[in-house]
Parts: sequence; C-alpha cells; structure tokens
Amino acid sequence: MYHRIIRNDLLRNKLISITTILFITAATALVSLVAILTVNLSGSITTLMKQTQVPDFLQMHAGHIDKERLNRFALEHENVKDYQVLNFLNIPGSKIQLGKNNLADNIQDNGFSTQSPSFDYLLNLDGQPIQPAIGELYVPIGYMKDGLGKIGDEAIIAGKKFKITGFLRDGQMNSPLASSKRFLIHEQDYQDLESEGTLEYLIEFQLNDPTKNNEFATAYADAGLEANGPTLTGDLFKVINGLSDGIMIAMILLVGFLIVMIAFMCIRFTLLTKIEEDYHEIGTMKAIGLRLSDIKKIYLAKYALIAFVGCLLGLFISFAFSDSLLENIRLYMGESQYRNLSILLAGFGSIIVFLLVICYVHFLLRRFKKISASAAIRTGSPEEKTTRKNYLLLSKNTLLSTNIFLGIKDVLSRKKLYTTMLIVLLLSCFIMMVPWNTYHTVSSPTFTKYLGFGEMDLMVSMYPSDESVEEEEQITDYFNEDDAIEQYVQITSKSFKVRKEDGSEEKIVIELGDHSAFPIEYSEGKAPALPTEIALSSMNAAELEKQVGDTIEIITASGDESFVVSGIYSNIFNGGKTAKATFLDETAPMMWLNYYIKLNDASQIAAKTAEMSQALPFAKVTDAHNHKQQVFGSTMASIKTAAYVALLVALFITGLVSLLFMKLLVAKDRSAIAMLKALGFTNQDLSRQYATRGIFILIIGVVGGSILANTFGESIAGMAISSFGVDTFTFVSHPLIYLGFPLLMLFVTLLATKLGTNQAGSMAIAENVKE
Repeated sequence: MYHRIIRNDLLRNKLISITTILFITAATALVSLVAILTVNLSGSITTLMKQTQVPDFLQMHAGHIDKERLNRFALEHENVKDYQVLNFLNIPGSKIQLGKNNLADNIQDNGFSTQSPSFDYLLNLDGQPIQPAIGELYVPIGYMKDGLGKIGDEAIIAGKKFKITGFLRDGQMNSPLASSKRFLIHEQDYQDLESEGTLEYLIEFQLNDPTKNNEFATAYADAGLEANGPTLTGDLFKVINGLSDGIMIAMILLVGFLIVMIAFMCIRFTLLTKIEEDYHEIGTMKAIGLRLSDIKKIYLAKYALIAFVGCLLGLFISFAFSDSLLENIRLYMGESQYRNLSILLAGFGSIIVFLLVICYVHFLLRRFKKISASAAIRTGSPEEKTTRKNYLLLSKNTLLSTNIFLGIKDVLSRKKLYTTMLIVLLLSCFIMMVPWNTYHTVSSPTFTKYLGFGEMDLMVSMYPSDESVEEEEQITDYFNEDDAIEQYVQITSKSFKVRKEDGSEEKIVIELGDHSAFPIEYSEGKAPALPTEIALSSMNAAELEKQVGDTIEIITASGDESFVVSGIYSNIFNGGKTAKATFLDETAPMMWLNYYIKLNDASQIAAKTAEMSQALPFAKVTDAHNHKQQVFGSTMASIKTAAYVALLVALFITGLVSLLFMKLLVAKDRSAIAMLKALGFTNQDLSRQYATRGIFILIIGVVGGSILANTFGESIAGMAISSFGVDTFTFVSHPLIYLGFPLLMLFVTLLATKLGTNQAGSMAIAENVKE
C-alpha cells in the first residue's frame, strides 16, 4: 500500500519532488566534496612533508658563515636531531632562459641547489629524491603549471646550456606564496655557475621535539649565530602549502552550508503545502481510526526515498567532480595518504545529510497532532491566519496602482507564508556576494596594505655587500634625477634583539624609515611616528605578549632602550616576524634595503622596471603589481572559480525556488484567484500582482542579503583570509556586485514568476469559489 501511495504522489507532484531531490543532491554533493578535498589536502601536505623531510627550523642567511660554530651549537643543543647547511645560489631572472621564456619579469628569488645529503629533499613527481646528471636541470613545479618550460626544452642559465629533464616538488618553496624557488642541478654544474650568482645559505635543523620550536629559536638567537635573513618553521611550510586550495575549500564549505539551509527551507515549505493539500484526507484517515504513526509513515517513507535518491546522486557527483578539483593538490604535493579515508568520510557526510532530512521531516510532522478530524472533513483545508491592518485598505491607497497595492498587501498580510521565499532569496544573495566581494578585495591593489606593505608601483631591493654605501648613493642619485618618480621612501631592515620579560633575548627584524609615505592597515593602533614608538607584526606581538600601549626593550647600540608599541599589523613575508620603527641605528647589521616607489604614470611600470634593472644591476627591481599576481595569482584564481560557481548556484536556486513557490502559491490561492476573476480582474492583472509579490520579496531579500554579506559575510571571509596571517580585513566591493547581481536575480525571479503563474489564467471561477 505504501509503495502505491508514494509512487502516485511522486508522479502527481513531479516538480516538487524533483526540486527537493535537486536541493538534497546539491547539499550532499557539496558536503561530501568538502570532506574529500579537506582530507586529501591534509593528507597530501602530510605526505609531502614526510617525503621531503622539511626542516623544523630554517634560518636563511646572506653573508659570511661560521660553519664550525654552527656545528658546535648543533652538537651541544639537546633538541637537535639533525643539522645541515645548504647552498642557495641566487641568479637573476634575466640570466635564466627556459625554452623560449626568459625569467626577467619573474619576481621570485630563483636559486640553484644540489640535492640535500640528509633531509629537505627535492622530489620528482613520483615522490622520490632526484639525483640529476651533468647537464640536467630540474625546474620548480609551479613553472610547469605556468607554461614556462617543458621536458626536453633547452635551458640557458648564465650562458651555460642545460636540458630540462623534469620538474620538482619542494616542501619549502612549492607554493606561489613562497618568495623563493629552487632549481636542482648536478654538483659539477653548480660549481660552474657559482661565480654567476649571489650565495645564500639555508641553515636547517630537525628537532627531537618540534613543539619546542620557539625555545629553540630563542636559544639560536642567544648564541648570536648567523641570522641575516628570514626565519621559517615547519608549521609555516604546512600553512603556506595549503593556503590556495584551503581558501577554495572554505568557499565551497560556505556555499554548501547555505545550500543545506535552503534545502531544509524548501522541504519545510513543500511538506507543509502538501499537508495542506491533503488536509481533508488526513482528517478522514484520523476519523476512521488510522493511527497517527501510520499516517506519518506515509510522509516519512516518501521523504526517505527522496532523501536517499538525492544523497546517492550527491555522493556520485562529489566523486565525479573531486578529481578535477584535486588536480592542483596532486600536482604540487602528490597523492594523499588518506585517499580511502576521504571516500569513507564523503559517504559519512551523505549519511549525515540523509539523517538530518529524516529527523527534520519527523519534526515537522508533529503538527498532525493539531489537525482536528471533524474540522478537516468539514472545511477541507486549514483556516489561514492573515494579519489585518487598517492601513492596508484599497480605498485609502493613493500612491500605487491597484495590482501593485494588492500584491504588496498580500505579502504583508501573510508574512509567515512568504518567510520561506524571503529567506531563500536572502541566502541566495548572500551566496552571490560573499565570494565576489572576497575576490575583488584580494585582487584589489589596496589588499597589500593588509599584508604588511603599502600600495606602490615598484620596489627596489638590495642585499648588503662591501660596496653597499656606494650602491646606496647610486640608487639615491638615480631616483632624484628621474622625473618619472613621484615619490619614494627608503626602508632599511635590520636585525635587533628584544629582551623578553623573563630576561631571555629574541631576534626580530625591524624595518626602519618613514612608514607614513606608503601606509598600511593596522589591526590595532597606528604607525610609529616618534623615535620612541614601534609597531609589531601580529606574530611578534603574540609571541612577545605585547599589546598597543605596552613597552618593549630593544637592545641597540646605545644599550637597552624602551619603545612603546604604537600598533599591530599583519605580515606574511619574512616569516611574519617583523616590526616597524623610525629610530636610527648605524651599528646594527643591515639585512636588506628596500625602496618603495610611486610613479607619476602607472602605465610606465613595465618600462621603468626594465630601465631600472639595467641601470641598477646590483639591485632587484620588482613590479609590485606583477609581484602580487605571481604570488597570489593561483589563490585569486581559486576564489574567482568559487565565485562563478556561487553565482550560478545562487541564480539557479533563485529561479527554481521562485518557480516552485509561485506554483504552490497559485494552487493555494485558487479560491482567491477565482474571486478576483469574478470581480473583473484580468489574467494580466493577476500576473502583475504575483510579479509584485515576487519583486517585493526580492527587494527585501537583496537588501537583507547585502547587509548580511557585508557584516557576517565579511567576518566569514576574514576568517578564511586570516589563514594568510591577515588579522584585519574589510571588503573592497565592485559596483557591479550591488547593481548587476540584483538585476540578474530580478530577471530570474520575473521569469520564474511568469512560468509559475501561467495556470492562474486557466482556473474556472465556478469550480474554485468557496461558499
């Protein structure tokens, strides 16, 4: 009996059944997809870290190095498991030719290395350490994806010919967010190139207890060892490797959560409407003595079938789409060691969605208890409660046309009925706007202000050398004579020690100069203006346990000096441990020197980059816009893809729900429609009234969705972006988002309303007017 009743009901209500299945399918697919992607991303990162054996502590260093002293420190420190110093031969991009592509415009620090003897291995695409032969060149995997070279191409490095034999994975420098990239060559080739580049050192430690990394870093600083460069940790390598794909997964999770909510709203609306349609039959069944539990079983069985089909389809769809979305993860980090677990968790996610649907339907069916058998048989439908307002009288209306007035009046009189559609439209608007606002913010030129450096056109960088003073003078003279430069500022990064509360010391990098010229965004406080003020990166502030207004002891040439913390800012570069100040100290060792430049004409950036690179060969000239594109390009592409998907999903939801809602509304309003037709209203009048209802609800939904997107949505996006190390975040929106998207929703809503209310014109007056 159940089988026949359910089959007939599904066939009689195809649109409702298919719509419900589609929403459950979408919700399950997204939930399962997030499970698959999250587990595989985590597993791939773990696999890469394990195969490459990345160091727990890395100190980059440019300049003289005392390896004997480092070796003594490593032997004496109880937490050191293994230790090594690797060479990183930095060669300018202009001297690197991969096939037909020159890397002159590449912003990465491209270094050439030999295979590590102990750990921190460079791997082939099979996950095995590479042992290159003479003349063979292995290129970073990111350059293969960017199409800069392919296997078999000839490469010319500083005049020496190589053959690109393969591509490598690097546990440290894989990610586009890493500012350096390693090429792998044979030891003999390395010796031939050694005079063509600048040598840097990677001082690497593996620890017995990696959780004591901070204590080890303090001991390293206290020993006064080489530290002319950024300090990085194993945990930071994991974060950097997972950022781009992690943000994409976060966006899918957000959309998936909202789709689940919409699916439940649709289930509620369709089920309650179905109960209303079956009101007479339910009363009859109760009158003849059928138990309430038996009546519930009919509805539960139907939705169990719908949920089962939807969850099964969603699971299969997640499997179908996961391969393409995992392609980037597999390319950069290899196959996940948790692949089978991800499949199990995807299945578990679909089961959770199924159980939630069943529990929710069971919860909604409690209202069967409120149905009176006698009232149901007598009236055939529940009495609808409407809100009567004295000011909603047609006779008092002087501003609106009759059809528009009646449409708005119906919405305001039956607010509870329209709540479902309102929430769906609000969430659809939210789904549209948050990913696109996030994309426009990250791709905006002002986004760099959240990352620790201001909005600029060019950056000229120089590392210390014996000729540093002469080179600084040459740079200054060049800038002062160049009319194309509107503004520039010199920022010198020097290494200082901070005296902590317990008396121990810790090294930090302080950027000295005028920080008002190219301002950044501070999560707390402001930029240092006085010589006695200092701003800390959020990572330094957390480790030093300092807040705005606190004092900090810096060991300078004059001894211990107290500085007041004026502000806290985000920084994702140089290991995230930096500070900004304006005081002068000529004795502290300079780590690097940066010049931030703004041009009179931004269209000349490319030409000026080439010109300066030739005029200042000892310095690295970086196009700031190109730098951002190369570093964040893949992340922005992931967010943009998620934004397009969210837009299509939201429009589909808007159209489908509007169509379903209007069809059910027309069926519910049969008597009212017949009455209006009897009073002389035409089919066109009825269409305008229903269109008014849809537009009125849409306007409220768009306004509410926009407010929600710019408050709660901004917070959610901020939490995702905080994985960059960005503590403060404000949407930078595009006018198209707030103008174009509502117009798209309006078009879809009007089309769905037109299709959904077509049947209103064919209703017979005599058959539908109630006594």
